[in-house]
Amino acid sequence: MNPAIKVVKTTSENPDFIFLIETFDTFLWERYPELKKEYWGNNLIEFNPNVIVVYLDEKPVGCGCFKKYNGNTAELKRMFVSPEARGLGLAQLIIKEVEIGARDQGFKTLILETLYKQIEAISLYQKVGFEIVENYEPYVGLTNSVCMSKSI
Repeated sequence: MNPAIKVVKTTSENPDFIFLIETFDTFLWERYPELKKEYWGNNLIEFNPNVIVVYLDEKPVGCGCFKKYNGNTAELKRMFVSPEARGLGLAQLIIKEVEIGARDQGFKTLILETLYKQIEAISLYQKVGFEIVENYEPYVGLTNSVCMSKSI
């Protein structure tokens, strides 16, 4: 039987989104304990009305959102799929939904930052059309960051 996939457009106040990003943060800090101090200030969750949560058989398993970076550019943030739900195309689904939302609000470019050890994420982003670019603020000079961009 195929799992039931549901995509919900919501806000950063959604309890399932909060649960997923707390899980994501735990994963990141376990993988990069040396970077917690350097990156913690970039990790604040402010109110965001542009959140996507994906459910698999009614269980929240993935999320992503975007926020305005400048007049023409939105930034993909808080992209995460739970390990047990990987390999099902959910990350690509989240990215597609974020792109649609950003484009509908008039943005022309989507940017993102990830960390250099996130080989699978970098590969996924390249697969869906992102290219590695020079680090943008606030990541300029942070050698652990990989910044990417895509026209939408």
